Amino acid sequence: MPAAFTLYSTPWCGYCHRLKGQLRREGITDFAEVDIEEQPEAAAVVAKANKGNQTVPTLVFADGSSLTNPSVAQVKAQLGV
Repeated sequence: MPAAFTLYSTPWCGYCHRLKGQLRREGITDFAEVDIEEQPEAAAVVAKANKGNQTVPTLVFADGSSLTNPSVAQVKAQLGV
């Protein structure tokens, strides 16, 4: 079964670390994580979702929608939980 969403991040991004911790505390663990510094094609996905900017964290959901630097409440709303 595919992950509910893909979280695009970098190892040095404080917002990414914070969001991942919040998601885990809320029991949201069904996501894939991609480091855009290790995968240049992933950086292009992030740039497309953010009008050319490589802003992280960016979440891309199975339906193609995306959220950039979202709150946990926004993620939960998108997931319907």
